[in-house]
Amino acid sequence: MDKVSGRLTVFFEEPFWIGVFERISEGKLSVCKVTFGAEPKEYEIYDFILKNYYRLRFSPAVATAVKEAGRNPKRVQREVQKQVQNTGIGTRSQQALKLQQEQLKTERKAVSREQREAEKQRQFELKQQKKKEKHRGR
Repeated sequence: MDKVSGRLTVFFEEPFWIGVFERISEGKLSVCKVTFGAEPKEYEIYDFILKNYYRLRFSPAVATAVKEAGRNPKRVQREVQKQVQNTGIGTRSQQALKLQQEQLKTERKAVSREQREAEKQRQFELKQQKKKEKHRGR
């Protein structure tokens, strides 16, 4: 069975509070960005994770290096402090979010193109029908 690790970073990005879920599975990083709006409390974040985690749309997986080592509790505490002070998200996470954004953009373009073509075809058929009715009316 493979090890899966996850991390949630919450930070303020004018004008909203943003949460970035990072999931590392099989040596690949997937990311999901969530906008909270007002500053979320810890219990609100915990409740959100419990209720909505499986509905989150994670980005396509990006290869990443996974470090495995024994963890010194004091070192872990220092790292947590650094992460709390660090604003923003990692570059790998940003790349994964960008990839997800581009995929959604291409999907939207395809759907809007299909709708536009269907509307053109409907207009064309309407014109043809009017022509036929005018021709019969003579």
